[in-house]
Amino acid sequence: MMEGRKAAETVTTQNVPHVVVSSRGEERLRGGHPWIYRADVADIRAAGGDTVAVLNPRGRIIGRALYSQQSQIALRLLVIGEAAAGLDLWRTRLQAAIAFRESLRIDATAYRLVHGEADLLPSLVVDRYDRHVVVQALSQGVERLLPDIVAMLTAALSPAGILARHDVRVRHLEGLDAGVTLLAGEVPAQVTVREGRIEHMVDLWKGQKTGLFLDQRENRIAARQYARGRMLDGFSYHGAFALQLADLCDEVIALDVSEEAVAQIGRNAQRNGITNVQARCVNVFDELRTLERAGERFDTVVLDPPAFAKNKDAVQKAYAGYKEINLRALKLLRPGGTLVTCSCSYHIDEATFGQIVYDAAVDARTRVMVVEKRMQARDHPVLLGMPESYYLKCFILRKMG
Repeated sequence: MMEGRKAAETVTTQNVPHVVVSSRGEERLRGGHPWIYRADVADIRAAGGDTVAVLNPRGRIIGRALYSQQSQIALRLLVIGEAAAGLDLWRTRLQAAIAFRESLRIDATAYRLVHGEADLLPSLVVDRYDRHVVVQALSQGVERLLPDIVAMLTAALSPAGILARHDVRVRHLEGLDAGVTLLAGEVPAQVTVREGRIEHMVDLWKGQKTGLFLDQRENRIAARQYARGRMLDGFSYHGAFALQLADLCDEVIALDVSEEAVAQIGRNAQRNGITNVQARCVNVFDELRTLERAGERFDTVVLDPPAFAKNKDAVQKAYAGYKEINLRALKLLRPGGTLVTCSCSYHIDEATFGQIVYDAAVDARTRVMVVEKRMQARDHPVLLGMPESYYLKCFILRKMG
C-alpha cells in the first residue's frame, strides 16, 4: 500500500516543477517558518520563478512554494500539504488581506494592504496611497506573477494608478532588475494623503520606502498621549512625528540629514497650518552632541532612525549607534519627560533593544520607566513562527530623574 502511494506521488511530481528538501528543511516548514534556505535544498527540478511542489527526502509532497534559483532563500512557502497554489489562491488571499485592512477602520488614506509572508502572500508588498497603489515584487516568483497580481488589484480596488517600487536591495539578491515602473493608470509626482488630522504630500516615485513610513502610523498616534512642552524629533524624514505632535507642544525641532526631507517638512507644516515646527538639515549624531553641549533641554524626544543593522555583521556597530543616540536623548530630556525611541533593525530584537536603552540610561546616570512597548502598525502584522516579520520596536519611556 505504501509503495503504491509513493509511486502515485512520484507520478504526480515527475512532470511538474518540484524541489526536494532535507530533513532539516522539512522540520523548518512544519515548525511554521515559511522559508527554506538553499543549504536545505537537496534536489531541484525547477526554474527560477516557478511555483513548485516541495518534497521531503522520502518523496512526499509537503507543500507548494515559490522557487528562486539565485537567492539564499530558495523556497517561500505558499501552502502546506498537497493543495493547489494557483492564481485562485493568490486572488483569495489578496481579497482576504484587503478585507482585513478594511476591518481595522484605519483613520488614514495611506496604509499597507499586503505585508508579504504575514498575509501568506510571500515576497509581495502592496501599499495604498489614497487612490494609488504601490507594489513591490521581492522574489522571482512574484515577479513572474506580477501581471496577474496587477489585474487582481485593478479588479479589487479600481485604483487611479499602480506603481512598482522595485528600487530595493532584495531584488538584487534575487537577480532581478531594480527601478521604478508605472504598471497601470497614472501616478503623479506628488500625492496627497491623510494620517489622522495631518495631510502629507508624498512622492511615490522617489520617497523612502514606498513614500511614507506607514508602519509608524499607530506609534505616532500613541505618542500624542505623552507629547508636551519643547520637542525634539531626530531622524525626522518628512516630519510625520513632528507634525502629528506639534499641536501638543510649544516648540518642535525636527532634524534630518536630507535637504529634500527638511524642505518637505516645511511644505507639509505650511499645508497643515503648523507654525511651531523648525526643521534643520544636520547630521543627527553630531547635532545631538551639539545640543547637549549647549545645555538645551526638551520635554519630548523622538528617535526614529533608519535601520543601523541591515545584516548580522552590522549588529555590534548598530548596538553602539543606538546606544549613542539614546544616551544623548536621555541627557537632553528633562526629568519627567518622554522619550519615544525606535529600531526598525530586525537583527536587533526587542530584548537587545531594551538592553541598549538600559545601558544608555546607566551611562546617562538616570532611571527610566517603560510606559509602553509597541511595534509596527496593525496593517503590518507579524506571522507567528517567523521572527523576521517582527522588525519594528518602539519604546515609550519616561525619564525619572
